[in-house]
Amino acid sequence: MSKQNVIIIDYGSGNLRSAAKAFEKIANDEALDLNVRVSSRAEDLDQADSIVLPGQGAFGDCIAGLRAVDGMVDALEHNVIDAGKPFLGICVGMQLMASRGLEGGIHSGLGWIDGEVRPMQPDDPSLKIPHMGWNELMIPSASVAQDNSHFVLRHVKPDTHFYFVHSYQFDCSSIHHILAYTDYGGLVPAVVGRDNMVGCQFHPEKSHVAGLRLISDFLQWKP
Repeated sequence: MSKQNVIIIDYGSGNLRSAAKAFEKIANDEALDLNVRVSSRAEDLDQADSIVLPGQGAFGDCIAGLRAVDGMVDALEHNVIDAGKPFLGICVGMQLMASRGLEGGIHSGLGWIDGEVRPMQPDDPSLKIPHMGWNELMIPSASVAQDNSHFVLRHVKPDTHFYFVHSYQFDCSSIHHILAYTDYGGLVPAVVGRDNMVGCQFHPEKSHVAGLRLISDFLQWKP
């Protein structure tokens, strides 16, 4: 069996070192024949088996940075939308899948999942923004997975906590694209997805054992 290629996209935004180390740890711990590469070359996506888009900072800056990498958006469209390769968006990388983001103006996203990235507005005024810390996930009955258990979330239990750092949330137009919520003064989409795409608002690479388990399940996912 040939080596599995994971490309983590470098477009000037994202915790690339932590993300790469998390994937490398899974490869080592589980003896996977995995090649993890951080790349800013659009043509490298053609050799990828799985694609990861991290992201930190403001939506507008991130989408501008992604579009500034020669050929990268076209390569993403070809490999993710046309070729159907498994895709994982992390934090702002997840938010870029939206139709648009409203952070510092109105910015068009990739448009892969219909919805808007809007400021968080917790019901409890004592809750601070950004939302920063450990929260558990709630998996709804109405999800894109017909059995209510998306493969990438199959090991997530009610008391499993993940690490969040964000001020904006991805409000999907269809609840069927919301795979999991977290509670922070109201329900906040924590995992979104459709078809071969999944995105996490939290940082799996910073979420210790639970995050590594989710990354492992992503690598085994055959959408």
